[in-house]
Amino acid sequence: MKKTILILSCLALVIFISSFTKNKNNYSKNSIAAEVVSTVPTEEESIFQEYNNIPFVGKMYNGFREAIAFKESQGQYDVVNSLGYLGKYQFGKSTLERFNIYDTHRFLNTPKLQEQAFLALCSLNKWILRKDIERTVGKKIDGIKITESGILAAAHLAGAGNVKKFLRSNGEFYFSDAFGSSVRNYLKQFSGYDVSFIEANQKPKIK
Repeated sequence: MKKTILILSCLALVIFISSFTKNKNNYSKNSIAAEVVSTVPTEEESIFQEYNNIPFVGKMYNGFREAIAFKESQGQYDVVNSLGYLGKYQFGKSTLERFNIYDTHRFLNTPKLQEQAFLALCSLNKWILRKDIERTVGKKIDGIKITESGILAAAHLAGAGNVKKFLRSNGEFYFSDAFGSSVRNYLKQFSGYDVSFIEANQKPKIK
């Protein structure tokens, strides 16, 4: 009798563990699927990525910064363009000096410093443009749906002041750099990323 009870108890335990393992495996697969779905580009995004030869790495902050980096320098840290702009994100010397970076050789050879500088500039621009972000995100200006990531990308290209002029003129103000990239282009090309990770900061510091 005791032997029968022991066998039944063991059988029940095996069934319980099997059921738990099955549920756990299903949960893991569903989680992975959900993560994949969340980073799969829409048809419009796929066309843009393919046309501009930009690798798609998701719609969060990492995707945002890598998309900009590819546009600016094809993601290369040691690049100096014909106008003297530096690194993966093509910083001007005056912008770097704002963050107390004066040694351009060290800057070009320190990826971590370049990533910190990019985040610091985004934080500063987000603070400068905070009212414009609040007023215009979700609206259409000159046929472009305004998003926070588009605004920050355009500010990286043209400076926060020129982005303000574009938004406050309802798209009538025009700015483009020496290579033909415009505020309008960047507002459209880099729209829809989740940049909530970036905190608005009037005086961001690089450690």
